[in-house]
Amino acid sequence: MPSPDSGTSAVVRPAAISAQGWGWRHAGRATQAIHALDLDIRPGERVLLLGPSGAGKSTFLHALAGVLGEEGDDADETGSLLVDGVSPRAQRGRAGLMQQDPETQVVLSRLGDDVAFGAENLCVPREEIWKRVDEALDDVGLRNSAAGGFALDHPTSALSGGQKQRLALAGILAMRPGLILLDEPTANLDPAGVLEVRDAVGRCLDKTGATLVVVEHRVSVWKDLVDRIVVLQPGSSSEGGSTPAVLLDGDPDTVLAQARDMLTAAGVWVPGYVPATRPRSGATGGGELLLATQELAVSRKRARRRGFTTIPPVPVQAGLDAEVLAGQALTVTGPNGAGKSTFALTLAGLLAPVSGTVTAAVGLSDGAGTDPFKWKAQQLISRIGTVFQEPEHQFVTGRVLDELMFGPKHLGHGEDRVDELLERLRLGHLVDANPYTLSGGEKRRLSVATVLAAHPRVLVLDEPTFGQDANTWAELASFLSELLDAGTSVVSVTHDQEFSSVLGGTEMRLEPALQGASRQEAGAA
Repeated sequence: MPSPDSGTSAVVRPAAISAQGWGWRHAGRATQAIHALDLDIRPGERVLLLGPSGAGKSTFLHALAGVLGEEGDDADETGSLLVDGVSPRAQRGRAGLMQQDPETQVVLSRLGDDVAFGAENLCVPREEIWKRVDEALDDVGLRNSAAGGFALDHPTSALSGGQKQRLALAGILAMRPGLILLDEPTANLDPAGVLEVRDAVGRCLDKTGATLVVVEHRVSVWKDLVDRIVVLQPGSSSEGGSTPAVLLDGDPDTVLAQARDMLTAAGVWVPGYVPATRPRSGATGGGELLLATQELAVSRKRARRRGFTTIPPVPVQAGLDAEVLAGQALTVTGPNGAGKSTFALTLAGLLAPVSGTVTAAVGLSDGAGTDPFKWKAQQLISRIGTVFQEPEHQFVTGRVLDELMFGPKHLGHGEDRVDELLERLRLGHLVDANPYTLSGGEKRRLSVATVLAAHPRVLVLDEPTFGQDANTWAELASFLSELLDAGTSVVSVTHDQEFSSVLGGTEMRLEPALQGASRQEAGAA
Protein backbone atom coordinates (compact mmCIF):
# COMPACT_ATOMS: atom_id res chain seq x y z
CA MET A 1 0.00 0.00 0.00
CA PRO A 2 1.49 3.39 -0.91
CA SER A 3 2.63 5.48 2.00
CA PRO A 4 0.85 8.77 2.70
CA ASP A 5 4.33 10.30 2.55
CA SER A 6 5.14 9.15 -1.00
CA GLY A 7 4.99 12.53 -2.71
CA THR A 8 7.89 14.64 -3.86
CA SER A 9 8.11 16.94 -0.85
CA ALA A 10 10.98 16.42 1.59
CA VAL A 11 8.64 17.06 4.54
CA VAL A 12 6.73 14.04 5.79
CA ARG A 13 3.92 13.54 8.28
CA PRO A 14 5.68 12.47 11.49
CA ALA A 15 4.22 9.44 13.24
CA ALA A 16 2.76 9.18 16.74
CA ILE A 17 3.29 6.06 18.88
CA SER A 18 1.13 4.78 21.72
CA ALA A 19 1.77 1.62 23.78
CA GLN A 20 -0.58 0.63 26.60
CA GLY A 21 0.32 -2.45 28.61
CA TRP A 22 1.89 -3.87 25.47
CA GLY A 23 3.88 -7.10 25.55
CA TRP A 24 5.14 -9.75 23.17
CA ARG A 25 6.20 -13.36 23.59
CA HIS A 26 8.07 -14.99 20.72
CA ALA A 27 7.00 -18.41 19.53
CA GLY A 28 8.64 -21.14 21.56
CA ARG A 29 9.55 -18.85 24.48
CA ALA A 30 8.19 -19.30 28.00
CA THR A 31 8.36 -15.61 28.92
CA GLN A 32 7.69 -12.37 27.10
CA ALA A 33 10.51 -10.53 25.37
CA ILE A 34 8.93 -7.28 26.53
CA HIS A 35 6.19 -6.87 29.11
CA ALA A 36 3.79 -4.15 30.30
CA LEU A 37 5.11 -1.35 28.10
CA ASP A 38 3.36 1.98 28.61
CA LEU A 39 4.84 4.62 26.35
CA ASP A 40 3.69 7.55 24.23
CA ILE A 41 5.93 9.24 21.66
CA ARG A 42 4.73 12.46 20.07
CA PRO A 43 5.04 13.19 16.33
CA GLY A 44 8.52 14.43 15.51
CA GLU A 45 10.12 13.36 18.79
CA ARG A 46 13.61 11.87 18.71
CA VAL A 47 13.94 9.05 21.25
CA LEU A 48 17.01 7.07 22.26
CA LEU A 49 15.94 3.66 23.57
CA LEU A 50 18.36 2.13 26.08
CA GLY A 51 18.47 -0.93 28.28
CA PRO A 52 20.40 -4.13 28.97
CA SER A 53 20.76 -6.86 26.37
CA GLY A 54 17.51 -8.83 26.28
CA ALA A 55 15.24 -6.02 27.49
CA GLY A 56 13.09 -6.21 24.34
CA LYS A 57 14.36 -3.16 22.48
CA SER A 58 14.64 -4.86 19.09
CA THR A 59 11.30 -6.60 19.57
CA PHE A 60 9.67 -3.20 20.13
CA LEU A 61 11.20 -1.77 16.94
CA HIS A 62 10.09 -4.78 14.89
CA ALA A 63 6.57 -4.38 16.25
CA LEU A 64 6.49 -0.68 15.30
CA ALA A 65 7.58 -1.62 11.78
CA GLY A 66 4.70 -4.10 11.53
CA VAL A 67 6.89 -7.15 11.02
CA LEU A 68 5.97 -9.09 14.17
CA GLY A 69 3.04 -11.46 14.23
CA GLU A 70 4.01 -13.97 11.56
CA GLU A 71 5.72 -16.57 13.74
CA GLY A 72 2.69 -18.85 14.02
CA ASP A 73 -0.03 -19.40 16.58
CA ASP A 74 2.43 -19.91 19.42
CA ALA A 75 3.44 -16.24 19.54
CA ASP A 76 1.49 -14.07 21.95
CA GLU A 77 0.68 -10.35 22.15
CA THR A 78 -0.86 -8.48 25.04
CA GLY A 79 -2.05 -4.90 25.42
CA SER A 80 -2.14 -2.33 22.65
CA LEU A 81 0.49 -0.87 20.32
CA LEU A 82 -0.56 1.77 17.78
CA VAL A 83 1.13 4.03 15.23
CA ASP A 84 -1.10 7.02 14.39
CA GLY A 85 -3.94 5.21 16.14
CA VAL A 86 -3.70 2.16 13.87
CA SER A 87 -2.03 -1.23 14.22
CA PRO A 88 1.49 -1.09 12.71
CA ARG A 89 0.75 -4.23 10.68
CA ALA A 90 -2.03 -2.39 8.87
CA GLN A 91 0.25 0.33 7.50
CA ARG A 92 3.61 -1.13 6.60
CA GLY A 93 5.69 1.46 4.83
CA ARG A 94 4.81 4.16 7.34
CA ALA A 95 7.97 3.19 9.22
CA GLY A 96 11.47 2.48 7.94
CA LEU A 97 13.39 -0.10 9.99
CA MET A 98 17.13 -0.66 9.95
CA GLN A 99 17.80 -4.02 11.59
CA GLN A 100 20.83 -5.13 13.58
CA ASP A 101 22.03 -7.37 10.76
CA PRO A 102 22.21 -5.31 7.53
CA GLU A 103 22.94 -8.50 5.58
CA THR A 104 19.26 -9.44 5.88
CA GLN A 105 18.16 -6.14 4.31
CA VAL A 106 20.14 -6.28 1.05
CA VAL A 107 17.57 -7.06 -1.64
CA LEU A 108 19.08 -6.30 -5.05
CA SER A 109 22.47 -6.90 -6.61
CA ARG A 110 23.32 -3.29 -7.52
CA LEU A 111 23.81 -0.50 -5.01
CA GLY A 112 21.55 2.10 -6.62
CA ASP A 113 18.71 -0.36 -7.26
CA ASP A 114 18.83 -1.52 -3.64
CA VAL A 115 18.47 2.02 -2.31
CA ALA A 116 15.61 2.70 -4.74
CA PHE A 117 13.72 -0.49 -3.82
CA GLY A 118 11.70 0.88 -0.89
CA ALA A 119 10.76 4.13 -2.61
CA GLU A 120 9.66 2.21 -5.72
CA ASN A 121 7.37 0.04 -3.61
CA LEU A 122 5.84 3.21 -2.15
CA CYS A 123 5.02 4.41 -5.70
CA VAL A 124 7.29 7.45 -5.56
CA PRO A 125 7.61 9.00 -9.08
CA ARG A 126 10.65 7.72 -10.96
CA GLU A 127 12.37 11.08 -11.36
CA GLU A 128 11.96 11.75 -7.64
CA ILE A 129 13.30 8.30 -6.70
CA TRP A 130 16.71 8.83 -8.26
CA LYS A 131 17.05 12.28 -6.73
CA ARG A 132 16.43 10.65 -3.35
CA VAL A 133 18.86 7.80 -4.10
CA ASP A 134 21.71 10.18 -4.91
CA GLU A 135 20.97 12.33 -1.87
CA ALA A 136 20.71 9.36 0.50
CA LEU A 137 23.95 7.77 -0.74
CA ASP A 138 25.76 11.10 -0.33
CA ASP A 139 24.35 11.47 3.17
CA VAL A 140 25.68 8.09 4.35
CA GLY A 141 29.05 8.47 2.62
CA LEU A 142 28.69 5.86 -0.12
CA ARG A 143 28.82 8.25 -3.11
CA ASN A 144 31.48 10.66 -1.90
CA SER A 145 34.31 10.05 -4.36
CA ALA A 146 36.84 11.78 -2.10
CA ALA A 147 36.09 9.13 0.54
CA GLY A 148 36.22 6.23 -1.90
CA GLY A 149 32.54 6.17 -2.88
CA PHE A 150 30.80 3.75 -5.24
CA ALA A 151 28.96 3.93 -8.56
CA LEU A 152 25.24 3.13 -8.71
CA ASP A 153 25.95 -0.19 -10.40
CA HIS A 154 28.46 -1.32 -7.75
CA PRO A 155 27.62 -4.89 -6.62
CA THR A 156 26.08 -4.99 -3.14
CA SER A 157 27.74 -8.36 -2.56
CA ALA A 158 31.13 -6.62 -2.65
CA LEU A 159 30.33 -4.33 0.29
CA SER A 160 31.70 -4.90 3.78
CA GLY A 161 29.40 -5.36 6.77
CA GLY A 162 29.76 -1.71 7.79
CA GLN A 163 29.11 -0.54 4.23
CA LYS A 164 25.96 -2.66 4.11
CA GLN A 165 24.80 -0.87 7.25
CA ARG A 166 25.17 2.44 5.44
CA LEU A 167 23.37 0.98 2.42
CA ALA A 168 20.43 -0.10 4.59
CA LEU A 169 20.22 3.37 6.12
CA ALA A 170 20.32 4.98 2.67
CA GLY A 171 17.34 2.85 1.59
CA ILE A 172 15.37 4.05 4.59
CA LEU A 173 16.28 7.71 4.04
CA ALA A 174 15.17 7.45 0.39
CA MET A 175 11.72 6.22 1.52
CA ARG A 176 11.24 9.33 3.69
CA PRO A 177 9.07 7.48 6.23
CA GLY A 178 7.19 9.24 8.99
CA LEU A 179 8.86 6.97 11.54
CA ILE A 180 12.55 6.04 11.39
CA LEU A 181 13.55 2.99 13.46
CA LEU A 182 17.27 2.27 13.86
CA ASP A 183 18.52 -0.85 15.64
CA GLU A 184 22.23 -0.49 16.55
CA PRO A 185 22.90 1.51 13.36
CA THR A 186 26.58 2.22 14.09
CA ALA A 187 27.63 -1.04 15.79
CA ASN A 188 29.87 -2.32 12.98
CA LEU A 189 31.18 1.04 11.77
CA ASP A 190 34.63 2.56 12.14
CA PRO A 191 34.78 5.75 14.28
CA ALA A 192 34.54 8.09 11.29
CA GLY A 193 31.61 6.10 9.90
CA VAL A 194 29.77 6.33 13.24
CA LEU A 195 29.78 10.12 13.09
CA GLU A 196 28.95 10.14 9.39
CA VAL A 197 25.88 7.95 9.84
CA ARG A 198 24.67 9.85 12.91
CA ASP A 199 25.00 13.15 11.07
CA ALA A 200 23.18 11.70 8.05
CA VAL A 201 20.26 10.75 10.29
CA GLY A 202 20.28 14.24 11.78
CA ARG A 203 20.15 15.88 8.36
CA CYS A 204 17.26 13.66 7.32
CA LEU A 205 15.31 14.49 10.47
CA ASP A 206 15.93 18.20 10.00
CA LYS A 207 14.66 17.97 6.41
CA THR A 208 11.62 15.79 7.01
CA GLY A 209 10.57 16.23 10.64
CA ALA A 210 10.13 12.46 10.99
CA THR A 211 9.83 10.70 14.34
CA LEU A 212 12.95 8.78 15.42
CA VAL A 213 13.40 5.79 17.71
CA VAL A 214 17.01 4.60 17.85
CA VAL A 215 18.41 1.68 19.84
CA GLU A 216 22.09 2.06 20.68
CA HIS A 217 24.05 0.85 23.69
CA ARG A 218 26.48 3.76 23.71
CA VAL A 219 24.75 6.98 24.74
CA SER A 220 27.43 9.48 23.75
CA VAL A 221 26.92 8.94 20.00
CA TRP A 222 23.25 10.00 19.99
CA LYS A 223 22.82 12.10 23.14
CA ASP A 224 22.99 15.46 21.40
CA LEU A 225 20.72 14.41 18.52
CA VAL A 226 17.76 13.16 20.58
CA ASP A 227 15.43 15.04 22.89
CA ARG A 228 14.38 12.10 25.06
CA ILE A 229 15.88 8.94 26.56
CA VAL A 230 13.73 5.93 27.47
CA VAL A 231 15.37 3.08 29.40
CA LEU A 232 13.77 -0.37 29.26
CA GLN A 233 14.35 -3.18 31.74
CA PRO A 234 13.69 -6.91 31.43
CA GLY A 235 10.35 -7.76 33.00
CA SER A 236 7.99 -10.72 33.17
CA SER A 237 4.83 -11.74 34.93
CA SER A 238 5.30 -13.06 38.44
CA GLU A 239 3.12 -14.14 41.32
CA GLY A 240 3.52 -10.76 42.96
CA GLY A 241 2.57 -8.81 39.85
CA SER A 242 4.82 -7.61 37.05
CA THR A 243 7.77 -5.33 36.40
CA PRO A 244 6.92 -2.45 34.04
CA ALA A 245 9.07 -2.25 30.94
CA VAL A 246 10.04 1.42 31.34
CA LEU A 247 12.70 2.02 33.96
CA LEU A 248 13.46 5.68 33.18
CA ASP A 249 12.04 8.31 30.84
CA GLY A 250 13.05 11.95 30.42
CA ASP A 251 15.25 14.48 28.65
CA PRO A 252 18.85 13.26 28.13
CA ASP A 253 20.62 15.59 30.55
CA THR A 254 18.19 14.91 33.39
CA VAL A 255 18.21 11.15 32.94
CA LEU A 256 22.00 10.98 32.73
CA ALA A 257 22.60 13.37 35.63
CA GLN A 258 20.06 12.00 38.09
CA ALA A 259 20.29 8.29 37.40
CA ARG A 260 23.89 7.61 36.38
CA ASP A 261 24.41 4.89 38.99
CA MET A 262 21.12 3.22 38.10
CA LEU A 263 22.00 3.29 34.41
CA THR A 264 25.46 1.80 34.87
CA ALA A 265 24.00 -0.92 37.11
CA ALA A 266 21.56 -1.72 34.30
CA GLY A 267 24.43 -2.05 31.84
CA VAL A 268 23.89 1.23 29.96
CA TRP A 269 26.98 2.74 28.35
CA VAL A 270 26.76 6.23 29.81
CA PRO A 271 29.35 8.79 28.61
CA GLY A 272 32.73 8.36 30.25
CA TYR A 273 31.92 4.96 31.77
CA VAL A 274 33.97 1.83 31.08
CA PRO A 275 33.09 -1.20 33.25
CA ALA A 276 35.79 -2.93 35.27
CA THR A 277 37.17 -6.13 33.77
CA ARG A 278 39.53 -8.88 34.88
CA PRO A 279 43.13 -7.71 34.31
CA ARG A 280 45.49 -9.82 32.24
CA SER A 281 47.88 -11.79 34.43
CA GLY A 282 49.77 -13.69 31.73
CA ALA A 283 52.99 -12.80 29.96
CA THR A 284 52.93 -10.05 27.37
CA GLY A 285 55.00 -11.83 24.73
CA GLY A 286 56.97 -14.88 23.69
CA GLY A 287 54.09 -17.36 23.28
CA GLU A 288 54.36 -20.39 21.02
CA LEU A 289 53.81 -19.60 17.33
CA LEU A 290 50.51 -21.16 16.16
CA LEU A 291 49.70 -19.46 12.84
CA ALA A 292 51.62 -17.24 10.44
CA THR A 293 50.88 -15.46 7.17
CA GLN A 294 53.48 -14.45 4.61
CA GLU A 295 52.86 -12.05 1.72
CA LEU A 296 49.19 -12.97 2.02
CA ALA A 297 46.67 -11.58 -0.50
CA VAL A 298 42.96 -12.04 0.24
CA SER A 299 39.61 -11.75 -1.53
CA ARG A 300 36.12 -13.17 -1.20
CA LYS A 301 35.81 -13.53 -4.96
CA ARG A 302 36.83 -16.68 -6.79
CA ALA A 303 39.22 -17.06 -9.69
CA ARG A 304 37.57 -16.94 -13.14
CA ARG A 305 38.22 -19.17 -16.13
CA ARG A 306 38.76 -17.56 -19.53
CA GLY A 307 39.47 -20.27 -22.06
CA PHE A 308 42.46 -22.21 -20.76
CA THR A 309 43.51 -19.34 -18.48
CA THR A 310 42.66 -18.92 -14.81
CA ILE A 311 42.29 -15.27 -13.81
CA PRO A 312 42.73 -14.69 -10.07
CA PRO A 313 40.51 -12.14 -8.33
CA VAL A 314 41.79 -8.67 -7.49
CA PRO A 315 42.72 -8.88 -3.79
CA VAL A 316 41.18 -6.51 -1.29
CA GLN A 317 44.48 -6.70 0.64
CA ALA A 318 47.94 -8.00 -0.28
CA GLY A 319 51.37 -8.39 1.26
CA LEU A 320 50.04 -9.20 4.74
CA ASP A 321 52.52 -10.67 7.24
CA ALA A 322 51.18 -11.64 10.65
CA GLU A 323 51.87 -14.01 13.53
CA VAL A 324 49.38 -15.59 15.93
CA LEU A 325 50.97 -16.59 19.24
CA ALA A 326 49.61 -18.80 22.00
CA GLY A 327 48.22 -16.77 24.89
CA GLN A 328 48.39 -13.53 22.92
CA ALA A 329 45.79 -11.27 21.32
CA LEU A 330 45.99 -9.95 17.76
CA THR A 331 43.55 -7.12 17.08
CA VAL A 332 42.73 -6.30 13.45
CA THR A 333 41.55 -2.70 13.03
CA GLY A 334 40.90 -0.23 10.23
CA PRO A 335 38.05 1.49 8.37
CA ASN A 336 35.08 -0.30 6.85
CA GLY A 337 35.90 -1.92 3.52
CA ALA A 338 39.60 -2.41 4.29
CA GLY A 339 39.29 -6.21 4.13
CA LYS A 340 39.49 -7.01 7.86
CA SER A 341 36.81 -9.71 7.83
CA THR A 342 38.19 -11.21 4.61
CA PHE A 343 41.63 -11.43 6.19
CA ALA A 344 40.18 -13.04 9.33
CA LEU A 345 38.26 -15.67 7.34
CA THR A 346 41.37 -16.50 5.33
CA LEU A 347 43.48 -16.76 8.48
CA ALA A 348 40.84 -19.09 9.95
CA GLY A 349 41.02 -21.49 7.00
CA LEU A 350 37.59 -20.60 5.59
CA LEU A 351 38.79 -18.76 2.47
CA ALA A 352 41.62 -19.73 0.14
CA PRO A 353 44.43 -17.17 -0.22
CA VAL A 354 44.70 -15.36 -3.54
CA SER A 355 48.46 -15.60 -3.11
CA GLY A 356 50.92 -15.97 -0.27
CA THR A 357 50.49 -18.44 2.56
CA VAL A 358 48.72 -19.19 5.83
CA THR A 359 50.79 -21.73 7.74
CA ALA A 360 49.82 -23.64 10.87
CA ALA A 361 52.68 -24.58 13.17
CA VAL A 362 53.14 -28.18 14.25
CA GLY A 363 51.77 -27.42 17.72
CA LEU A 364 48.44 -26.35 16.20
CA SER A 365 48.18 -28.66 13.17
CA ASP A 366 48.90 -31.82 15.21
CA GLY A 367 49.22 -33.97 12.11
CA ALA A 368 46.47 -32.30 10.04
CA GLY A 369 48.89 -30.54 7.68
CA THR A 370 50.16 -26.99 7.59
CA ASP A 371 47.41 -25.42 5.43
CA PRO A 372 44.21 -24.73 7.46
CA PHE A 373 42.15 -24.28 4.27
CA LYS A 374 42.74 -27.95 3.45
CA TRP A 375 41.64 -29.23 6.85
CA LYS A 376 38.38 -31.13 7.19
CA ALA A 377 35.60 -29.41 9.15
CA GLN A 378 36.14 -31.58 12.21
CA GLN A 379 39.87 -30.83 12.18
CA LEU A 380 39.24 -27.11 11.78
CA ILE A 381 36.71 -26.46 14.55
CA SER A 382 38.82 -28.25 17.15
CA ARG A 383 41.83 -26.08 16.27
CA ILE A 384 40.52 -22.72 15.00
CA GLY A 385 37.11 -21.48 16.12
CA THR A 386 35.53 -18.63 14.12
CA VAL A 387 32.78 -16.25 15.20
CA PHE A 388 31.24 -14.62 12.11
CA GLN A 389 30.16 -11.00 11.89
CA GLU A 390 26.56 -12.22 11.46
CA PRO A 391 25.74 -14.63 14.36
CA GLU A 392 22.84 -16.29 12.52
CA HIS A 393 25.28 -17.73 9.98
CA GLN A 394 26.57 -20.09 12.68
CA PHE A 395 23.32 -21.50 14.05
CA VAL A 396 22.43 -25.05 13.01
CA THR A 397 19.77 -26.13 15.56
CA GLY A 398 16.49 -24.83 16.93
CA ARG A 399 17.45 -24.66 20.62
CA VAL A 400 20.16 -22.77 22.51
CA LEU A 401 21.27 -25.81 24.52
CA ASP A 402 21.47 -27.99 21.40
CA GLU A 403 23.52 -25.28 19.71
CA LEU A 404 26.06 -25.34 22.52
CA MET A 405 26.27 -29.15 22.57
CA PHE A 406 26.56 -29.54 18.80
CA GLY A 407 30.33 -29.08 18.55
CA PRO A 408 31.34 -31.23 21.54
CA LYS A 409 29.05 -34.07 20.41
CA HIS A 410 30.48 -34.17 16.89
CA LEU A 411 34.03 -34.00 18.19
CA GLY A 412 33.45 -36.73 20.75
CA HIS A 413 34.39 -34.33 23.55
CA GLY A 414 32.73 -34.10 26.91
CA GLU A 415 30.24 -31.32 27.48
CA ASP A 416 32.01 -30.07 30.60
CA ARG A 417 32.20 -26.49 29.41
CA VAL A 418 28.55 -26.02 28.45
CA ASP A 419 27.23 -25.16 31.93
CA GLU A 420 30.11 -22.76 32.52
CA LEU A 421 29.47 -21.00 29.22
CA LEU A 422 25.75 -20.67 29.92
CA GLU A 423 26.50 -19.03 33.26
CA ARG A 424 29.43 -16.84 32.25
CA LEU A 425 27.77 -15.50 29.11
CA ARG A 426 24.35 -15.05 30.76
CA LEU A 427 22.48 -17.51 28.60
CA GLY A 428 21.21 -19.91 31.28
CA HIS A 429 17.63 -18.63 31.17
CA LEU A 430 17.53 -19.20 27.39
CA VAL A 431 18.46 -22.90 27.13
CA ASP A 432 15.13 -23.87 25.52
CA ALA A 433 14.80 -20.77 23.31
CA ASN A 434 15.18 -20.79 19.53
CA PRO A 435 18.50 -19.04 18.75
CA TYR A 436 16.84 -16.95 16.03
CA THR A 437 14.45 -15.35 18.55
CA LEU A 438 17.25 -14.01 20.78
CA SER A 439 18.21 -10.37 20.92
CA GLY A 440 21.20 -9.23 18.89
CA GLY A 441 23.45 -9.19 21.95
CA GLU A 442 22.26 -12.64 23.05
CA LYS A 443 22.87 -14.05 19.56
CA ARG A 444 26.41 -12.69 19.62
CA ARG A 445 27.14 -14.26 23.03
CA LEU A 446 25.67 -17.57 21.87
CA SER A 447 27.82 -17.55 18.72
CA VAL A 448 30.92 -17.01 20.88
CA ALA A 449 29.82 -19.76 23.29
CA THR A 450 29.27 -22.34 20.53
CA VAL A 451 32.84 -21.83 19.34
CA LEU A 452 34.33 -21.96 22.85
CA ALA A 453 32.50 -25.22 23.57
CA ALA A 454 34.79 -26.99 21.07
CA HIS A 455 37.96 -25.96 22.98
CA PRO A 456 39.92 -24.53 20.01
CA ARG A 457 43.45 -23.21 20.56
CA VAL A 458 42.85 -20.20 18.30
CA LEU A 459 39.75 -17.98 18.36
CA VAL A 460 38.97 -15.70 15.42
CA LEU A 461 36.24 -13.23 16.40
CA ASP A 462 34.60 -10.72 14.04
CA GLU A 463 33.09 -7.80 16.01
CA PRO A 464 32.71 -9.90 19.21
CA THR A 465 31.26 -7.06 21.33
CA PHE A 466 28.49 -6.11 18.90
CA GLY A 467 25.18 -5.49 20.69
CA GLN A 468 26.51 -5.93 24.22
CA ASP A 469 25.44 -3.82 27.16
CA ALA A 470 28.20 -2.76 29.55
CA ASN A 471 27.66 -5.70 31.92
CA THR A 472 27.71 -8.45 29.29
CA TRP A 473 30.61 -6.68 27.55
CA ALA A 474 32.64 -6.81 30.76
CA GLU A 475 31.84 -10.50 31.31
CA LEU A 476 32.81 -11.41 27.74
CA ALA A 477 36.03 -9.38 27.85
CA SER A 478 36.97 -10.88 31.22
CA PHE A 479 36.28 -14.42 30.00
CA LEU A 480 38.48 -13.93 26.93
CA SER A 481 41.18 -12.48 29.18
CA GLU A 482 41.11 -15.71 31.21
CA LEU A 483 41.39 -17.80 28.05
CA LEU A 484 44.40 -15.79 26.92
CA ASP A 485 46.11 -16.38 30.24
CA ALA A 486 45.36 -20.10 29.85
CA GLY A 487 47.17 -20.17 26.48
CA THR A 488 44.37 -19.64 23.94
CA SER A 489 45.13 -17.20 21.13
CA VAL A 490 42.47 -14.56 20.32
CA VAL A 491 42.30 -12.78 16.96
CA SER A 492 39.66 -10.01 16.94
CA VAL A 493 38.32 -7.82 14.16
CA THR A 494 36.92 -4.85 16.03
CA HIS A 495 36.32 -1.11 16.19
CA ASP A 496 35.98 -1.34 19.98
CA GLN A 497 39.05 0.37 21.42
CA GLU A 498 38.15 -0.39 25.05
CA PHE A 499 37.87 -4.09 24.22
CA SER A 500 41.26 -4.03 22.48
CA SER A 501 42.80 -2.40 25.54
CA VAL A 502 41.49 -5.15 27.83
CA LEU A 503 42.98 -7.94 25.72
CA GLY A 504 46.25 -6.15 24.99
CA GLY A 505 48.63 -7.84 22.57
CA THR A 506 49.37 -6.57 19.07
CA GLU A 507 47.41 -4.41 16.65
CA MET A 508 47.33 -5.02 12.91
CA ARG A 509 45.79 -2.01 11.20
CA LEU A 510 44.55 -2.36 7.63
CA GLU A 511 43.85 0.54 5.32
CA PRO A 512 41.84 0.39 2.08
CA ALA A 513 43.96 -1.21 -0.64
CA LEU A 514 44.39 2.03 -2.59
CA GLN A 515 46.08 3.54 0.47
CA GLY A 516 48.19 0.46 1.19
CA ALA A 517 48.10 -1.86 4.18
CA SER A 518 50.18 -1.56 7.29
CA ARG A 519 52.15 -4.50 8.58
CA GLN A 520 51.65 -5.93 12.04
CA GLU A 521 52.70 -3.34 14.60
CA ALA A 522 54.34 -4.17 17.89
CA GLY A 523 52.95 -2.82 21.12
CA ALA A 524 49.69 -2.76 23.00
CA ALA A 525 46.56 -2.89 20.84
